[in-house]
Amino acid sequence: MMKLLQTLIFIAASILSLAALAKSQYQAPQDFISQAFNAPAPKAKVFWLDDEAQKVIEEILSHKFRKMRIRYWQQKGETVWILNEIGKEAPITVGIHIKDQQIAQTKVLIYRESRGDEVRHDFFTDQFKEAKLKKDLKLDRHIDGITGATLSVRALTKLSRIALWLDSRIRRELT
Repeated sequence: MMKLLQTLIFIAASILSLAALAKSQYQAPQDFISQAFNAPAPKAKVFWLDDEAQKVIEEILSHKFRKMRIRYWQQKGETVWILNEIGKEAPITVGIHIKDQQIAQTKVLIYRESRGDEVRHDFFTDQFKEAKLKKDLKLDRHIDGITGATLSVRALTKLSRIALWLDSRIRRELT
């Protein structure tokens, strides 16, 4: 009986260890926000989703979006968005800095999938720099994929499109 109990404890510890390995925080969201603005993070603002926003976000994601609001940070003409999207099975948390209606920086902040984390590297995220949103809600450039990380690549691309659209919507409301 004692041997069985030890085996079960070992298996449980192994599973917990694997789960812990699957979540990697590369940068705290608050640190990303401060870095983007090169100053202490401003107070968060809230974008309340109306029917149009809900429709656009769901069109980009190709699935339901069950939130009523999205937090963002704004300073002068720049915005920062911390967004989540499922890669294959778990959410990927991404920071997206928008400046002059184009992406200044995209960074994977927390990666929870067991594979495909190559999307966190600069060689991949640098492709988003200066990307803009076209009228058809697509990026104005092609983003090269990474073998074995297709769903993570799609997640980052979708989140970038959403951040650009949200930024344009905020600008539209200010004018």
